[in-house]
Amino acid sequence: MSTLVGFEIGFWDYVTFAALALVILSAFIFVMWVAGLPGRIAIARKHPEAEAVKIMGFAGFLAVVPWIQAFIWAFKPTDVVDIRSFPPEEAARIDEEISRLSGASDSAKAPDPAPAPGEPPAGRRRDDSE
Repeated sequence: MSTLVGFEIGFWDYVTFAALALVILSAFIFVMWVAGLPGRIAIARKHPEAEAVKIMGFAGFLAVVPWIQAFIWAFKPTDVVDIRSFPPEEAARIDEEISRLSGASDSAKAPDPAPAPGEPPAGRRRDDSE
């Protein structure tokens, strides 16, 4: 090995290489943690566009400005009223998406949405008398 570098590589040289590799690995893990921060915040706040915030956090990290926008977007108020569905149905859909993104089990599913106006509660038929 001394012919390649011009001197003998000893024990402390290998310790230095190991320490340098550990520092580089730690820096990479820290960068990935910071890049994923907007997505984790959006998931924790049950943001309806949590997946988009998460992708934008990772994709926009090198350019910095998109990452800052994703970070701000993660804190955006999340009151969503979709004109195509009733709000309880939208909330159930968002809860399902959040549980999928956070890796939660299926046992903690959101409750069924409320029945439409004029419909009987679940488990009852219209012809049941009180």
